[in-house]
Amino acid sequence: MSFFQPQRRKLLSLLGLGAASAVGAALLPRSQNRSVTAFETPSNTSLWTKRDDVNLGQPLHPFQGISHWLNSEPLSIADLKGKVVLVQFWTFGCINSQRTLPYVTRWHQQYADQGLQVIGIHTPEFKYEHAASNVQKALAEYQIAYPVPLDNNYQTWKAYRNRYWPHLFLTNREGVITYHHIGEGAYQETEQTIQALLG
Repeated sequence: MSFFQPQRRKLLSLLGLGAASAVGAALLPRSQNRSVTAFETPSNTSLWTKRDDVNLGQPLHPFQGISHWLNSEPLSIADLKGKVVLVQFWTFGCINSQRTLPYVTRWHQQYADQGLQVIGIHTPEFKYEHAASNVQKALAEYQIAYPVPLDNNYQTWKAYRNRYWPHLFLTNREGVITYHHIGEGAYQETEQTIQALLG
């Protein structure tokens, strides 16, 4: 879900139904099956695509404004040196996030010994999602054992210029973001990218 959804609805209603389809296509985020790697040139070079791809080719951003770390001591970029890092933006009340969790937890279990480090950045959408105790219950419910920093003030979210739950980013072992995926789906593609980056 994007922060821009209410603004989209308002804009579409103001423009009327005739223009809704054209404007809607330009404003809606990519389909759930759209993923981008640093190794491809997107055929759609619209401003929307450029915004979504802004992190590709950049180093992993530091974790900023984290109020608590669950399942881990605080981690820094230096702690992740030499690892393939999967950064997952999620919130436990989002159904789309919930549907991705079995895949992310399995990848953690399957590839952690090979050098994959999953970090589930929990950025809340609603007030009840700010409470660390509620997030802790969700970790137990979904059997999440990887580190989960609480980004209640959206500082890490903003550092990534993120707008979506869920949103996955992958880095290579040099700490450069080489892949991202918005929303559900593309699980096989994401796993194949993990395998390729682990080498």
